[in-house]
Amino acid sequence: MSDLIKSASISYADVFDLVAATVDPGSPAVICDGEQTDWQSFHARSDALAGALLQRGLAPSSKVALYMRNGADYLIAFAACFKARLVSVNINYRYGPGELSYLLSNADAEAVIFDAEFSGTLEKANSSTLKLKISARGSAPEAEAIEKLYAEAPQPLPGGRSGDDIFLLYTGGTTGMPKGVMWPSQSMWEALASARRAGLNDPSAMTLEALAVLLRGSKTQPAYFIAPPVMHGTGLFSAVSVLSRGGAVVCSAAKSFDATAALRAIEAHRCSGVVIVGDAFARPIVDALDAASGAFELTCVEAIVSSGMMWSHEAKQGLLKHMPRAVLSDGLGASEASSIAFSVTTKDIVPEAARFSPVDVIVVDPETLEPVEAGSGKIGVIAKAGALPLGYYKDPERTASTYRIIDGIRRMISGDHARLEADGTITLLGRGNHCINTAGEKVYPEEVEEVLKQFPGIIDALVFGETDPRLGQRVVAIVSRKADTDHEELTAFARHKLAGYKVPKSIKVVDQVPRGPNGKADYPSARGLFLQK
Repeated sequence: MSDLIKSASISYADVFDLVAATVDPGSPAVICDGEQTDWQSFHARSDALAGALLQRGLAPSSKVALYMRNGADYLIAFAACFKARLVSVNINYRYGPGELSYLLSNADAEAVIFDAEFSGTLEKANSSTLKLKISARGSAPEAEAIEKLYAEAPQPLPGGRSGDDIFLLYTGGTTGMPKGVMWPSQSMWEALASARRAGLNDPSAMTLEALAVLLRGSKTQPAYFIAPPVMHGTGLFSAVSVLSRGGAVVCSAAKSFDATAALRAIEAHRCSGVVIVGDAFARPIVDALDAASGAFELTCVEAIVSSGMMWSHEAKQGLLKHMPRAVLSDGLGASEASSIAFSVTTKDIVPEAARFSPVDVIVVDPETLEPVEAGSGKIGVIAKAGALPLGYYKDPERTASTYRIIDGIRRMISGDHARLEADGTITLLGRGNHCINTAGEKVYPEEVEEVLKQFPGIIDALVFGETDPRLGQRVVAIVSRKADTDHEELTAFARHKLAGYKVPKSIKVVDQVPRGPNGKADYPSARGLFLQK
């Protein structure tokens, strides 16, 4: 134990070992659809899996692809990779054979741990590097069952654990194919501590010694319901943050989000926190609560945390109506950085829409990288310092263009466009790669989407540009709604809040605005829906 506490460079292998040695071994680590894995089992299984992977020929720095839905197996495997000094790689389970082949090969994956339901796609994928297949949630051809590996006798694990041990977080890729971001353990530890302090005013431990003191002094450990998939950054970072506090990750392996089931789990397991991705999760929860007429007892909820997409004022107020004690923390992050900026809403505090408090952030001119003066009204891009990844795996050119030295400080240049206000806050406008150029004027879709979603009856909206012979691009939108919406009233509402050139020239109503399981916008599918007759 003393060796763990004295470690100055923090590996998550040591974090998980310390937590397991400190908390009640019978307390839950993961509860998925009611099935509980306690900390004793989490520790024993991750140790056994780590040893089994090494016994089967993997060596430190070998890549292990995690191709699973939410659940204990995913998080146990993530921990096992750190304990064996292997490199975990997240796989989006929505990928087809071509995308899967690319990612496995790009990551140099030597092993894959996968839910058996994905065996058909895996069989169609090609990867010359893959040597080992391990199935979870069922059996699959030419694969060993993960339960068999859990039951094997523990093997000696490699020494030399370090905060430099990495995992690969593959982005969804808003442009081009997915890219692997190399996150060192130490940087992740610091980034998550920064996120907890900034968004929730949580006095997080920064050393293993401080973590041990924190764990011993806690009367109860937190339980958080993690709504998005842990295969994505928001879900994974949130789950690891909870586990590193000795808490319980409550989640579901369902193929789609069920708000009522989520509320039952939050109530049953007395979750103090809920992690979502903006309106894609918040609005269904509000609708379920409104329909339930006080059926859920949710005084346990102290925090609702969102990251990854804009979170509307209407949805926030709907949640606070049912959970008035909750602090709503709206975080701005990316696969390439965490804890970029945050906005906090309570029943007594209502910040301006899209206004965030930055964390180690400046706004710079996208061409010159010169800092933008506060209050100047100039639009720039966010440049984030602090705990950052090493860069992109096998892509030094993209790494060099994304991570830049500005005034002697290494910063991640985000695709997020923003204004730096006179009071030091930033107003987020949107991602530059979705920016619409209409007659020379720039329109950021997220800014317009936020306004459309404020109109009564609108559930969700996506805004994008369509080719126009006169304007170059015209602004158009698709929306989903609860009830009939008057287009003229919606347009007038938008015109009242936005400059005329930002108002959509055409709005199409669809049954459901397309988003991924992590809640992020699916603009290609949205464009396809708009063009349908």
